[in-house]
Amino acid sequence: MNPDDPSRIDRRIALKWMLTAAAGLTLARQRRLVGEPPGVSTHGAVAPAVGNGYGTDPNLLKPWHPGDLWPLTLTEGQRRTAAVLCDVIIPADGHSPGAASLGVHDFIDEWISAPYADCVKDRPVIVDGLEWLEAESRRRFGEAFVSLSEPRQRAICDDICREPASQAAFRKPAHFFRRFRDLAAGGFYTTPEGVKDLGYVGNIPSGTFEGPPRELLEKLGLA
Repeated sequence: MNPDDPSRIDRRIALKWMLTAAAGLTLARQRRLVGEPPGVSTHGAVAPAVGNGYGTDPNLLKPWHPGDLWPLTLTEGQRRTAAVLCDVIIPADGHSPGAASLGVHDFIDEWISAPYADCVKDRPVIVDGLEWLEAESRRRFGEAFVSLSEPRQRAICDDICREPASQAAFRKPAHFFRRFRDLAAGGFYTTPEGVKDLGYVGNIPSGTFEGPPRELLEKLGLA
């Protein structure tokens, strides 16, 4: 994927994807379908007050464009960083494409922009983490994260990919990386390509059904 042009996927597809994956993502706290308490940072989006709910779910039969339903959170620069990080976490291989080519960064942007309580909680974690990643990249190597070579990108990620073992200075970035990785995996393995990569077959017959036994048909008077 070209980091200078992380093309958007269809907004309606992203919304369906976000709502479908939400059911399968394992979340650390008990689910609540209300907003966070007042005072929680939402990076520009207003979280609903406790008890007011979030309104109705989006009509997924209607075409949506960015900004129609709820404003998307990530800037273009943050989207590029997120796209590259998605491919660092789930790169292309001989079995499946990379996460960014499937639009997983769009899924993450949709997720953190939604008004659901868990999404609101994740928003500052992801936004602050992407900003930290950019600042750390420039501090270490003098370049934007998207411009770094793959070994340099991995060098930064290696310092924050194990939350319990991270140094004190990397504790917060490690929490971001864990959550971003969970969302990237949740999004990726919700796609047809991700399901295929898992080797999940589903409800597919293993052989040819030749019909009920003849003796049974004769007993029922059908033969």
